[in-house]
Amino acid sequence: MASQQHLSTIKGAKVLMVGAGGIGCELLKTLALSGFQDIHIIDMDTIEVSNLNRQFLFRKSHVGQSKAKVARDAVLRFRPHVSITSYHANVKNQEFNVDFFKQFSVVLNGLDNLDARRHVNRLCLAADIPLVESGTTGFLGQVTVHVKGKTECYECQPKPAPKTYPVCTITSTPSKFVHCIVWAKDLLFAKLFGDKNQENDLNVRSSDPASSSDHAEDVFELRKDETIEQYGRRVFDHVFGYNIEVALSNEDTWKNRNKPRPIYIRDILPEEPTNQNGNMDKICATDEQSLISAMTSIGMKNPQETWSLMENSRIFIEAIVLFFTKRKKDVGNLSFDKDDQLAVEFVTAAANIRAASFGIPMHSLFESKGIAGNIVHAVATTNAIIAGLIVIEAIKVLQNDLNKYRMTYCLEHPSRKMLLMPVEPFEPNKSCYVCSETPLSLEINTRHAKLRDFVEKIVKAKLGMNFPLIMHGASLLYEVGDDLDEDMVANYAANLEKVLSELPSPVVSGTILSVEDLQQELSCSINIKHRDEFDEEKEPDGMVLSGWQQTTLEKGDSIQTSFSNGESTSKALPSTTDANKNDDADIVASGTKRKLDEASSGVDASSSANEANSLKKLEVLDDDDDLVVLDDDGDLVTNKKKRLQ
Repeated sequence: MASQQHLSTIKGAKVLMVGAGGIGCELLKTLALSGFQDIHIIDMDTIEVSNLNRQFLFRKSHVGQSKAKVARDAVLRFRPHVSITSYHANVKNQEFNVDFFKQFSVVLNGLDNLDARRHVNRLCLAADIPLVESGTTGFLGQVTVHVKGKTECYECQPKPAPKTYPVCTITSTPSKFVHCIVWAKDLLFAKLFGDKNQENDLNVRSSDPASSSDHAEDVFELRKDETIEQYGRRVFDHVFGYNIEVALSNEDTWKNRNKPRPIYIRDILPEEPTNQNGNMDKICATDEQSLISAMTSIGMKNPQETWSLMENSRIFIEAIVLFFTKRKKDVGNLSFDKDDQLAVEFVTAAANIRAASFGIPMHSLFESKGIAGNIVHAVATTNAIIAGLIVIEAIKVLQNDLNKYRMTYCLEHPSRKMLLMPVEPFEPNKSCYVCSETPLSLEINTRHAKLRDFVEKIVKAKLGMNFPLIMHGASLLYEVGDDLDEDMVANYAANLEKVLSELPSPVVSGTILSVEDLQQELSCSINIKHRDEFDEEKEPDGMVLSGWQQTTLEKGDSIQTSFSNGESTSKALPSTTDANKNDDADIVASGTKRKLDEASSGVDASSSANEANSLKKLEVLDDDDDLVVLDDDGDLVTNKKKRLQ
């Protein structure tokens, strides 16, 4: 029975929830039923059909509506006297600044991506408001407490880098189906439908013998005198035929490997593809993106069947035709999205054709989507458990009961006869650049790198700043904001294209740059060290930031893909992370100092230490679903259970 003091604390609290998805729905319900009277909730997403199996505040009639608003209305039906304010917006919008956060007693996160989590963490630090963080993936989950000056902040411990693969493996010597998926998704799809100016490791040189070697044409450019079908067949022959022949010409590569076989479209589809099933007219009658499907167009229905080489080839050509006819306005701006049916079909077909060439088993659309899109299905019960734990920790925070704060892990299998494992939180990490303001160090070629490289690859991608301000002493080199006049905007735009050493206030070895995000009220100093050369494979950004840590999953890799959180800064392959939408479950190394709550666990100190070291492998970041599980060889794992030893 809750004491009167507990009830008073709960009723007087003003709570901010960020996220109304799998965890958020359970959390809002639990907060309302626990007696909280003033709840605010932010979520930018709308309800999708796939949400309905676990986000129980939503119904089919709500599809397409705001998650935050529908969740509010659903809870008010059984708790009409609770004040619930909903915001259908991105938490990174400028309206949600430090002053906005200061009005709350505690912030509760139910987010599904690393970028937004870091942003909320910084705003909570600046506003000096406690944060209760959470995440689930499948049967695993955790709840962590972050209080400024008392516990570590969310960024005190490094988060894992995306799974990476060597460029040469992806482009020349794939040995696993995941390599083919990465090639199809991050190289071929990006080249055909993404930014044409983006660097890409695909060979684009024409195989046309009539082309001069000095003026070889880019085969990915659509010719004026060809149909879309002819263009698709020409691209097919180039990437699956000519490029394989080029690779075979290097005999040393294949001394200890199985040789691939070139595949040409004339050997698979002698005639140019025609719509044999009469479905094209129905497809063309709609411009709704979700209904545009190569499978539907050619009369294929079962996504769990593994297509033949001919079927994959037909899907490949048909997808190109549909992109350039029904979605022409999108071509040139697309990045892979697992919820884009046509994109998934194209990537599946391309990956399977490449797999056939290299003697790798092909996979179904269902399996390929899982690998490409990071998918493992959510467990609604885990979300409910985690939501309950969030509320428990929130009550402790509101009572300022520091000694009872716990970081609780939800396990798939019992450990010490427990499925919920409590761990004492860390104290703040003195080396954390976010909460301890530790200076960073950047090795960079100041005579070649531009200010734009520094802003995009370091300030935004690694430091997660949204509205950066960069100063060298008293000289302002770059600033972002809506209140800048045209001359200032033009001046900063010009600075972006200048080499660091040629800026109005030159940046050279020994320079100390001050970088600040006014929205997050975060600032840090970066010591610049000039370095002439970098290893293109191991250091693809051409710069190395020290003091900012990210757990490395693979050494010596340069192509990065989002089998964990998708924060890639590879020059060739952009991140697939969406600001507030992409699902990004990760396993995070949590450090080695945490101790188990010995009173709660009932084990001795040495056992506690061992258990804590095991738990560091369990921390997950995802809201609810979408983690592809790969074994050590990079293959898809099905029905494989891992037991905590």
